[in-house]
Amino acid sequence: MANKPLNATELEDLVRRLHRLAHNLWWTWDQGAQDLFQELSPRGWQNLYHNAVAILREVSDYELRVRLQDIEFAERVLQVLRRFEAYLERADTWAALHAPQFAQRPVAYFSAEFGFHETLPIAAGGLGVLAGDHAKSASDLGLGFVGVSLFYREGYFMQAFNEENWQTEYYSRLDPRNLPLDRVLDPRGEPLVGSLRIAASTVSFQAWRVNVGRCPVFLLDTDLPAIEPHYRDLTLRVYGGDSTTRIMQEILLGVEASVLLRARLPAGVFHLNEGHAAFLTLELAREKIAAGMTFEEALAATRQECLFTTHTPVEAGHDRFSSDLVQYAAHKFSLQLNLSHEQLMALGRVRPEDPHEPFCMTVLALKLSRAANGVSELHGEVSRRMWQCLYPGRPVEDVPIGHVTNGVHLLGWMKGGVRRFWRGKLHRALSNGATGAHVDAGHLWADAANSPEFWAAVSDPSFVSDEELWALRYELRRQLIEFTRRRLLLQDARLTRTAFIEHDHLLNPDALTIGFARRFATYKRATLILNHFDRILRLAHDPRRPVQFIFAGKAHPRDDEGKRLIQNILHLSKHSDLRGHLVFIENYDVHVARQMVSGCDVWLNNPRRPLEASGTSGMKAAIHGCLNFSILDGWWREGYDGTNGFAIGDDSHPDQVLEQDRRDGEHLFHTLTEDIIPSFFQRDAQGIPRQWIRRIRRSFATLVPRFNTWRMVQEYTTRYYLPSP
Repeated sequence: MANKPLNATELEDLVRRLHRLAHNLWWTWDQGAQDLFQELSPRGWQNLYHNAVAILREVSDYELRVRLQDIEFAERVLQVLRRFEAYLERADTWAALHAPQFAQRPVAYFSAEFGFHETLPIAAGGLGVLAGDHAKSASDLGLGFVGVSLFYREGYFMQAFNEENWQTEYYSRLDPRNLPLDRVLDPRGEPLVGSLRIAASTVSFQAWRVNVGRCPVFLLDTDLPAIEPHYRDLTLRVYGGDSTTRIMQEILLGVEASVLLRARLPAGVFHLNEGHAAFLTLELAREKIAAGMTFEEALAATRQECLFTTHTPVEAGHDRFSSDLVQYAAHKFSLQLNLSHEQLMALGRVRPEDPHEPFCMTVLALKLSRAANGVSELHGEVSRRMWQCLYPGRPVEDVPIGHVTNGVHLLGWMKGGVRRFWRGKLHRALSNGATGAHVDAGHLWADAANSPEFWAAVSDPSFVSDEELWALRYELRRQLIEFTRRRLLLQDARLTRTAFIEHDHLLNPDALTIGFARRFATYKRATLILNHFDRILRLAHDPRRPVQFIFAGKAHPRDDEGKRLIQNILHLSKHSDLRGHLVFIENYDVHVARQMVSGCDVWLNNPRRPLEASGTSGMKAAIHGCLNFSILDGWWREGYDGTNGFAIGDDSHPDQVLEQDRRDGEHLFHTLTEDIIPSFFQRDAQGIPRQWIRRIRRSFATLVPRFNTWRMVQEYTTRYYLPSP
């Protein structure tokens, strides 16, 4: 750029390109782009959920143009835009070499939720976040990929607590004008409006497009003024309402979303992320019958197009609908497929002849997919046992359910300061001609961050010293503690001078900080560590080796047992001698998660084995040098090697729940007191915990390049998306 102010044409072009950037979620994993939007309105960036689109609405067009006359700022904007546009246009991607056929006929990925960023809160938890990370990595790898879901106008619930520390729920309506959404238009340039038959009514819907780097994700929305309120609210909330609402949402997701998608872009393969979208298979079969196939031929052809990922070993996690409800809401399938109601029900039953068995969406998906998988090695084993009943005569090991272990999108979860730290290290190594990083200078930062060679280099103290790693960990812990103090002050809503002073003494920046954050389902046993209350109290008050705990998470609105667990933690944090050493951050979301996985020293995970299908929060913690402390369930059973974190117990579990809880509690406390605490506080003459940092280095080298969605998407592509030779 010339060293002079921009002319009117240059300004117009820059503003247009900046708006295009704001409407593409690529900026959520590019630090330079985030820095630009934050600089335009620092307070707005904090208060508007780090939302680039909302920032450009907060800043007037005139102000934006004036700010762009700052030559240095305009140059940084141009650098980010060039990087963004080069990303979109890059041709030498992994998929261009290994899966070019999906460029014209993409993978169509159906999920009831997508969790991209706190800007767009339309996911309930891990399933949606996994889907969002899948889309981001598909984009990075250049894979032809289209996501399909629903646009929930009130998203998932916001969490608050009453005077009895009981969780209450409230909802905040999303305004599409402030979100990175583009309305889908018809060929005339008008908003696309479709319709579908649900029960005895015709329901209209519109569609939105979310740009996730190179990949579009389409969201269907029934919030149209012309339709009756009952159906208008169909897409109001994630998993909202009763079973009737749920089955209607799933008809919309599986049927009309597929029609919309294929009218615009024919798919090469259909990936069902959980059973919520399984009605898609019936729509695909209907089309084939309409084209002249028999019912059996249509089912066989549909199986060749679909694959299915199951995410839960918990029975309650599989949607089941009564015969009467299927007859009421989905009778059109019987008419379209020329089936009786009982024949339709048989497609979703393990025992087709049993008139009392409900219709199970997982059963339908398994019957009409060419392949199925769990989301970790152990979950694959559990799923084969769980669904062996569908394959009579086959031994468990021959049940056709494999596994692809989940991952996380590294740059999307990496905190800003950590991105800067590692990118600086990479550039310094390359500029010095060092070979330790083993990364070609021409590769993009994202390529390096996802390469095993880069993380192997971290094991070399010449690449990053123990002192630098310890300083980084201290900075991240300080940031978490100050974030927590601010949040707790707002939660208590006591803005007096005394309250400010009191909250600034909560937590200790020198203490071993243990984090627990996830959905408060009872099988995740959030309070297991607190069962040894007196011993935990002594650890917290040890002046030489203090320990503290930060909890966060939501219980489902109808899960009173989960709410009681939260109530217990809140009570202890306010009314016991753990006050100041135990805190609970309310309204857990992507932003809170990012603060916690980066700032905690230890990430605690203690579900009842084998009920944790995979888990991904510990993968996010590993990116930041937070060590995992977990039951050998889900992904940690594959990731733990004895040197890269800590295990609770061994690779087995008692059959009895009470015995499992007792044994795991004892193992947890023993490992904490005999291994974790001594290792963390064992310092040399320079004050550095060398043994602890060796574990961090091992965690970086063995976990980060393996448990990420670049690896996961490549594995799905080579093992499932591509046709068998």
